[in-house]
Amino acid sequence: MQKGIRSVLMLAVLPVAMNLAFAAPAEKAAAPAAAPAAAPAAPTLSAEDKAASGKTYFERCAGCHGMLRKGATGKNLEPANTTKLGSSRLEKIMSYGTEGGMPNFDDILTKKEIANMAAYVQMPAEAPPEWSLADIKGSWKLLIPVDKRPTKQMNKVNLANVFAVTLRDSGEVALIDGDTKKIWVVIKTGYAVHISRMSTSGRYLHVIGRDGRYDLIDLWSETPTTVATLKAGFEARSIETTKFKGYEDKYAVVGSYWPPQYTILDGLTLEPLKNVSTRGNTVDGNYHPEPRVASIVASESKPEWVINIKETGMIRLVNYSDLANLKETTINSAKFLHDGGWDSSKRYFLVAANASNKVAVVDTKEGKLAALVDTAKIPHPGRGANFKHPKYGPVWATSHLGADVISVIGTDPAGNPQSAWKVVQELKNHGANSLFVKTHPKSENLWADAPLNPDPKLAGSVTVYKIADLGNPDPKPEVLDLAAAADLGKTKGVQRVVHGEYNEKGDEIWFSVWTGNKTEPSAIVVVDDKTRKVKTVIKDPRLVTPTGKFNVYNTMHDIY
Repeated sequence: MQKGIRSVLMLAVLPVAMNLAFAAPAEKAAAPAAAPAAAPAAPTLSAEDKAASGKTYFERCAGCHGMLRKGATGKNLEPANTTKLGSSRLEKIMSYGTEGGMPNFDDILTKKEIANMAAYVQMPAEAPPEWSLADIKGSWKLLIPVDKRPTKQMNKVNLANVFAVTLRDSGEVALIDGDTKKIWVVIKTGYAVHISRMSTSGRYLHVIGRDGRYDLIDLWSETPTTVATLKAGFEARSIETTKFKGYEDKYAVVGSYWPPQYTILDGLTLEPLKNVSTRGNTVDGNYHPEPRVASIVASESKPEWVINIKETGMIRLVNYSDLANLKETTINSAKFLHDGGWDSSKRYFLVAANASNKVAVVDTKEGKLAALVDTAKIPHPGRGANFKHPKYGPVWATSHLGADVISVIGTDPAGNPQSAWKVVQELKNHGANSLFVKTHPKSENLWADAPLNPDPKLAGSVTVYKIADLGNPDPKPEVLDLAAAADLGKTKGVQRVVHGEYNEKGDEIWFSVWTGNKTEPSAIVVVDDKTRKVKTVIKDPRLVTPTGKFNVYNTMHDIY
């Protein structure tokens, strides 16, 4: 990443303009007005501080603001905008966060690091190098060939109830046995794994780091083992496998943030097969140099992936049945596409267009846009939550970065046409800055977090509604302080409770207590879904900044 950052400094100096005032003919001419002062030069950084700030920007900021700083979920941070705010204002925003979804960094970065970041974003952005199919192939390592792998499960762990837990700042994944609540193994991966996906067979765990490192882990080994790895790009977020009958485990696909592209791979070896750029025009007709792959899901009814291109607002339905003659259906929706998931029928895919405050609905059977649903500010669903509403039938829900509500959207155009593709209910969340909403087909509850809220009390709590109560005129939630339940003591970092994930049976929900600082303790709180009481707090020195958790069974079957 750093080799793509050049030490270039541009000085922004406005020309001096003279403004002469002329007197009337009978009067003596007035003296020339004083020239306005030149605009201050752009901030400077030493080569060392600039490189360190570039690294911090990549790790903490690029996901929302873009490598080129053109903005998406976060605001545009090009110098034309940042220099208007100035260093002092930028430092306050970075330190304390905003209610629009920007977290506070005063518990993660030092005052000097924040000051340097404020200077860095006022300097011109520099594009990292490209990363071609040849580069991806050059990075590919087949560590254990298919014919050298076990032919049956060699361990006695209940794989269906294993959780793959992202250890964000250590660049690892912890596999936790959901039955015993013990860490089974910790595996080195890329930095800040964004998502873990399962092969259709349930044997292979696919893991993508934000730094573009992709690892394929075999769960059948006596101790889970990485069998193949590659570097897909300099920044990445999403991966998926093939789920259509006859193609199970055959292919995998990885979407990159930089360079903006998706790459199709052999599902058992990760051999790179085809690379497709996502650069192009937006739904507004303007060219964009950085249209990143935001999220990917696999259809079970067609040999097809749904690939969401963030900056363009376009959704690509990619048919993988013939890679040599790859077919794409492009669907215009709205900007900027982010996370999303299937409805309960798995015909419709719902994805947040969070800069437009909308949720786009794709009918994958017909291959067209079904609706654009207006929502509250900055929807951020993760995969969302499907349940049967007591009044409106099948629905899907999202929480929001920019609003303290949970939006409930009707998803049954055949059985409940009057409520389909509308926000039928807004539920109060305990705070804005939410990342995930969660339920399970066997659960009676709907949960939402707010981990990026600047208020530590709100960041450490979750809201839970009883689904049966949602038919009442004014349903009341319960708010649980899970950070307090974790009992980590006083930490410098805010104890943020994030990402609920159910176990295989659907009777427990797991939350991470993420301090955001790898030198401080973190934990996972396991809550009994029926009683809403804490069952277990998992503490282990190896749990370094845990964030996302992916249960094998639920991930295999897209249960959410």
